[in-house]
Amino acid sequence: MLLFHLNFAFSSIEIEQRPIVMKQCYWPVLRLASEFNIPIAIEATGYTLEVAEQLDRKWMDQLRYLISQGKCELIGSGYAQIIGPIVPSAINEANLYWGHQVYDKILGIHPQVALVNEQAYSASLVSHYLKAGYKAIIMEWNNPYRYHREWEFEWRYYPQYACSQSGEKIPVIWNNSIAFQKFQKYIYGEINWDEYIDQYLVNHLSESNRTLMLYGNDAEVFNFRPGRYATEAKIELDEWQKIYDLFKSLQHDNRFQFIHVSDILDKISSPLAGHSLSLESSEDPIPVKKQRKYNITRWAVTGTDLEINNRCWSIYNALKDRVSYTNPVWQELCYLWGSDFRTHITPKRFIDYEQRLRTLANQLGVVFVVPRLKSGNPNISLPDQLQVERRNKWLILETEKLKLRLNCDRGLCIDRLWFKEVSSNWLCGSLCHGYYDDIDWVDDHFSGHLIFQPPGTPCIDDLQRVDPVIHFDPDEGKVWATGWVETPLGSIQKQVGIAMSAGQVDLGYQLDFPKNVVGYLRCGYVMLNPKAFELESLFFATHNGGADLEKFLLNYKSFDHHKTVSSMVSSMCGLGMTKGKVIIGDRYHQIQISTDKAASALLGMVTAQLIGESYFFRLAFSAREVDETAKKELFDIVNPENSPSVYRLSITAQSSP
Repeated sequence: MLLFHLNFAFSSIEIEQRPIVMKQCYWPVLRLASEFNIPIAIEATGYTLEVAEQLDRKWMDQLRYLISQGKCELIGSGYAQIIGPIVPSAINEANLYWGHQVYDKILGIHPQVALVNEQAYSASLVSHYLKAGYKAIIMEWNNPYRYHREWEFEWRYYPQYACSQSGEKIPVIWNNSIAFQKFQKYIYGEINWDEYIDQYLVNHLSESNRTLMLYGNDAEVFNFRPGRYATEAKIELDEWQKIYDLFKSLQHDNRFQFIHVSDILDKISSPLAGHSLSLESSEDPIPVKKQRKYNITRWAVTGTDLEINNRCWSIYNALKDRVSYTNPVWQELCYLWGSDFRTHITPKRFIDYEQRLRTLANQLGVVFVVPRLKSGNPNISLPDQLQVERRNKWLILETEKLKLRLNCDRGLCIDRLWFKEVSSNWLCGSLCHGYYDDIDWVDDHFSGHLIFQPPGTPCIDDLQRVDPVIHFDPDEGKVWATGWVETPLGSIQKQVGIAMSAGQVDLGYQLDFPKNVVGYLRCGYVMLNPKAFELESLFFATHNGGADLEKFLLNYKSFDHHKTVSSMVSSMCGLGMTKGKVIIGDRYHQIQISTDKAASALLGMVTAQLIGESYFFRLAFSAREVDETAKKELFDIVNPENSPSVYRLSITAQSSP
């Protein structure tokens, strides 16, 4: 099977280069079907087809003809290449809807098979594809299999079912990152014929028929270089001619046969096919294609991602109750939520993007302002029902519903937090040095703090001694403790608040740091009390692009979402939090941590570790991660005023239903 992904929004390709891409990349793809009679699949967003029709009507006419003759099939994906697990459910619906509108308008068809964008999958996407009328999806095998070793290895050659957590399922056709990377290496001359055919491809042969996605990736990487990396292979020869020669040889080799991608669905009833699988896992809630350096943080919190995601969320909030997603303004928002504006986007295109983002915001009356933390008036009397005690380093605040003990020697980190109506035990807080009798976990473990780690330099945090100011905000009905910490990069204002009429604790962080400094920034840590939660039923739950919660049981597993991948990539995966909350707990009680995605579109990250007869379980929230896509020059475009960064979170608890 052959699948070529066409993308005129490709981040590092300038608009004026598109005619070159059309000539050197897209026309040769069609030649495979027209001249060599090789069945191919082309995946393109609605936006890419719109641009292609404007650039070259003859190419579009040829595509229509090849589809009508059964030599080429169109694979759908949506109007824009959106990363589904990190956008609102309604945006996913709108994107698939507007994709179909363009497919129908330009080609007169509704594709039956969809490619999961960037192979970034969550269980919630199943419902969206089914609702949009898709009969199957294409998703990478390698990363889901990493944490599902109970699957039979042979299943990768057959269609299976990808299941949502609510019981829906859709056939899944497997893409294979190793296969398409091997293909690229052969075409680039990095491996020879024997290494590719005899040492790799032949190993996939069997006495029974198997299917393999020989190539399922970008078309723009042959006879053209997008310019993302300095290490991109030089073009030494006509790479499409080498592809043609390879395929002609395989056509004449009776061990191999090319088929259409959708033909594999005929095997769904075979003994090795049709198994109902959960592609997600607690270790990797949102699997993404290729190696670990390529993960969900890439489009959520690296570079300027957080700033532009905040703005897309602000526009979405203004739009969601105003008009249906069938209104064209939703189509524009889908475009603005495209993945390519969040990776290797060029400064020239990013300026155009920023202007287009502001134009839509102005049209809807949206103002991109994140309110600063309030300093408050300490002269306003505190409520009578509040008990306040300062005991050495401890600041204790207590109401009818909760009790909070803060550590003033550690920047107002949460030492103990009791929710009186939920449990007599403290549910989250800090574990002191030596709590775990294990040298790898012997350190202090805090809650409610913030850290910023620039590469190769000492960590910056808010875990310093403060003399807090306490004030009551009668408008909010909250009491706040505020402290200030000075760091080499600037000041941090930290606030911890409690609601007088509800069992809720609020955290606020305001950083007057330069925006273009590189590093990972995580805040709002919530460390569970191991003696308050049952390990057997411990779970976390959130929304990853769908209407329903996705729940992940720990099942006695150890993992770390924010584990560093390399010196260039600071974390492994995360939680989309597309309704702004994460729930952690067991069958008895649970804690909910919430944020306003329009103010800070944070990404959740869980660390779980079995330690002796106990366990370590902590949730953190990332505002920034590091990878190779971060460009310092883009920060001045998105935030020329260098206004402070503000992050807010709320913590509540309840008995488990």
